[in-house]
Amino acid sequence: MDLNKLTETLQLRKRGYLDISNHFSVLLPLIYLGGELHILFEVRSQLLNSQPGEICFPGGRIEDNEAPIESAVRETIEELNISYEQVEVMGELDILTTPFNMVLYSFCGLLKDIEDIHSIKFNRQEVASVFTVPVSELLKTTPISYPMSVIFDGQEGFPYHLIENGREYKWKSGNYPVYFYQYGDYVVWGLTAKILNSFLSIIRHIK
Repeated sequence: MDLNKLTETLQLRKRGYLDISNHFSVLLPLIYLGGELHILFEVRSQLLNSQPGEICFPGGRIEDNEAPIESAVRETIEELNISYEQVEVMGELDILTTPFNMVLYSFCGLLKDIEDIHSIKFNRQEVASVFTVPVSELLKTTPISYPMSVIFDGQEGFPYHLIENGREYKWKSGNYPVYFYQYGDYVVWGLTAKILNSFLSIIRHIK
């Protein structure tokens, strides 16, 4: 094998994520209402096949040849029916990988020229309603956190005979924390709560 060509191949390739088959991107949208900074949330439409009625941020699957940030902005525009000029991306948030072969990129952005959320003519095929929560209120909230166990469970036919100690092999396990934020009648949980919790930890020190 030509080592120069091998080196060139390794240097030119784009690094990916092992065993990740699903790539998604979301925008955590900030909005000024009455002079106070809020976070806008969506309630997913009951018409959707995936997670109907749950609370989320604008976002979705990253399309071919689309950068994560482009996906987050596009989905925000499509779901809220606002213009490109009304979305100002402020920066990247942390990347979330899950035990479910998924990676989720997240960004923080400011929604501009919106004085009242009732003026947002969101896409009712995807969004049932929207609501906002003041950032100051969320910073005072401690989420409920419950661990879920992540345990290896070989499916039928798994070749235990190829592994040292076979079925007695000491598989590693782990805890997957699940957060819950409650605000009035709304409950924010799951991946949305993870991103929210990370964002709040980033800005907590800002005066």
